Amino acid sequence: MKKYIPNTITSLNLFSGCIGVIMALRGEFNYAFYCVLASGIFDFFDGMSARALHVKSLIGKELDSLADVISFGFLPGTILYMLLKESTTNEYIPYLAYILTVFSALRLAKFNIDTRQTTDFIGVNTPMNTFVIISLPFIAQQFPAIINTYVLLLITIVSSLLLVSEIKLFSMKLSSLKWAVNKYKYLFLLTSGILLLFLKFLALPIILVLYIIFSYIHFSSEKSLDNQDKVEA
Repeated sequence: MKKYIPNTITSLNLFSGCIGVIMALRGEFNYAFYCVLASGIFDFFDGMSARALHVKSLIGKELDSLADVISFGFLPGTILYMLLKESTTNEYIPYLAYILTVFSALRLAKFNIDTRQTTDFIGVNTPMNTFVIISLPFIAQQFPAIINTYVLLLITIVSSLLLVSEIKLFSMKLSSLKWAVNKYKYLFLLTSGILLLFLKFLALPIILVLYIIFSYIHFSSEKSLDNQDKVEA
């Protein structure tokens, strides 16, 4: 039975993503956010359970990517589609939102075959990108100017390019709990927690920028330590 547990959790990710798409199409972004949150939790625990139960499988890997295409590809594309519909009277422009879905699928396919991404990421991961996108309707409540066709198209393009970029980003899978090894990861988590506490949804785009910055510092620090070890050797 235990071999079915990770795939069941992945299927819940997919199911939640499907419901989230319906909620987004209805303009019920609160419920869409809960679906994104649920999918993110399921996405985290399916891999963790597979490793803990030692039941990794090829079908599990493929199912995970298929689920993510919906939850973290089609769903954020639909959110942008609805926001673009609100921002323009042109009936065709909102469909450009699904460029993000296409690039999300490309990012997931790239991840599956890229041996460089076994422990860290190359390009922004789709869950992180989706949380930034789902924050937009809530940020717009404070800053209505964001519901602008050009702003939303720019966000679509930048988000899409970040997904398939060559930016190296750390993952939160810790091989050790040592401060020296993970200090920038811990600082990132602490800073993110404080920002979420005070800024709520507005914090999410800022957290993405900080993620890129802390990752750059983390890998630069690792490189410096490696060079120092080579010199001492």
